[in-house]
Amino acid sequence: MAEIPPAPNWNRFANWSRLPARLVLAVLLVLLVLSGITPVTSSEGVHTSLIGGKAQAQDKRDRDVDLALYDRITERVRQGQNYYEAVAIEHRATRYPLRPGFAVRLPTLALIAAHLPKPIDPSEGGMAEKLIANLLVIAALIAWWRRLGEQPGGEALRLPASVALLAGLQVATIGYFFVLHELWAGALLALSIGLHRPEKGKWLGAVIVAAIALSIREHAFPFVLLMAAFALWHRRWRESAAWTLLALVFVAAMAWHLHTVSQLVLPSDPYGPSWLTLRGLSGWSSMVVLSSNLRFLPTFLAGPMMVLMVFGWAGWRTGLGAFATLLYLGYGLAFMIAGRPDNWYWGMVIAPTMPVGLAFVPMAAKGMWRAAFPSANAVS
Repeated sequence: MAEIPPAPNWNRFANWSRLPARLVLAVLLVLLVLSGITPVTSSEGVHTSLIGGKAQAQDKRDRDVDLALYDRITERVRQGQNYYEAVAIEHRATRYPLRPGFAVRLPTLALIAAHLPKPIDPSEGGMAEKLIANLLVIAALIAWWRRLGEQPGGEALRLPASVALLAGLQVATIGYFFVLHELWAGALLALSIGLHRPEKGKWLGAVIVAAIALSIREHAFPFVLLMAAFALWHRRWRESAAWTLLALVFVAAMAWHLHTVSQLVLPSDPYGPSWLTLRGLSGWSSMVVLSSNLRFLPTFLAGPMMVLMVFGWAGWRTGLGAFATLLYLGYGLAFMIAGRPDNWYWGMVIAPTMPVGLAFVPMAAKGMWRAAFPSANAVS
């Protein structure tokens, strides 16, 4: 038998030795099975499929209580009221906690929305928000198209990768969700990744866009830390300093925010329930599935597709592939530890870009099979 032709350098698994390849393949199969039978839950119960029947798509149902709260706070700010005063009034009116201070959103999104034309129907979103959201999606698609073409092996797959990215970003254009801070943070982080081209010395735009995302939702902080760590690992000193400075500025801003909220708290204000829930795989699946278009699929399909997204990213041996893999695994671990069922929308921070990994699944699967069963691939 002839030797197997060498695999491309960007196929991470293809040149692994047989034992580790088989071990990882076994773990993958177990995760695919477990994710298919693990329940996806929100505060409304167990998810099966949100197409038709009793469970309706979330952008078509009655206004969610969290979203209605953000609507009212924004309207008060639009009328000239101080953001934190508006928060205190509306949180107490609906028995939402003011403590811990992390229960109160950062003011950035409300302040921006208050200066835009008032939407006729908040559940449909305003025209200005729709324009901004669509421009953000277009910008992200253009940036990713360029960056994928510059990565090893990326040019051949950037069309299916871009289609997958569009499917992920589409949620950011749904007017029903425009008051969700995670939606804007996730779309901005998608653009930040696309703009990040350190091989060309272009990273400042990525830092600026990530800073906007971080000012809207603190859940973008792990993204910034990972960017800083990658820049440091690759000895890109100026870039590492920029990400580190952004992290320090954010910590100071968050400290000010928490201090301001603490000044509003009364002895009668309730404590919010803990976010430490230890939901395991169900927490990860629930956050990602319900925050993306995977919500239209039954759980036995949606869960495995989420796992395959990460697998595809892991199989792409590039700087972008390594970063994305660590990013999604890191957030996945966080979602397994923290987050209540009613926090399902946290997944919007990472959901827009995860589907791109599906474009690399055939390559990753072929490489894994090649490494795990080399004799079956030999050429006679």
